[in-house]
Amino acid sequence: MTMEKEKDHTQEQHAAFMKIAIDASEENVISGKGTPFGAAIVKEGQLIAKSANKVTADNDPTAHAEVAAIRIACQELNTYDLTGCVIYTSCEPCPMCLAAIYWSKISVVYYGNTRSDAAQAGFDDDFIYQEIDKPMQERQLLTIPLSREEAQIAFTLWDQSPLKRKQS
Repeated sequence: MTMEKEKDHTQEQHAAFMKIAIDASEENVISGKGTPFGAAIVKEGQLIAKSANKVTADNDPTAHAEVAAIRIACQELNTYDLTGCVIYTSCEPCPMCLAAIYWSKISVVYYGNTRSDAAQAGFDDDFIYQEIDKPMQERQLLTIPLSREEAQIAFTLWDQSPLKRKQS
């Protein structure tokens, strides 16, 4: 999505969609269900999905608000490709959520709180950002290559799969 196309939406529309994300984050805390993060996904001016962070409620460390909203949007639109969608999130996405946003091909991200604000509230992702920048052998997480030759069979099968051609 081009910035010009995105500018077609008014500040009021953007603020209204951001309010949905922020309201989800606040309600998550007030209800005792989870942490203060919310997200909303919009396509062509229509709300497609919204979610709060579900990490503690679902005992799922990947159930951040953005990822949960992406999962809902993909189900609603019956696709994994969210090109043309916009995500409004109550906080700047963490590295995992940012990766999910890229993988889902969401076109624009609007965020409320910064990652510095999140760190001040006790949600510090800076460690992960630093780890990503390090060579693999210098990271705190022990990461060991194993059985690469056997694992490559799946990629060979994928190269021959009609599913791959369908995605191209």
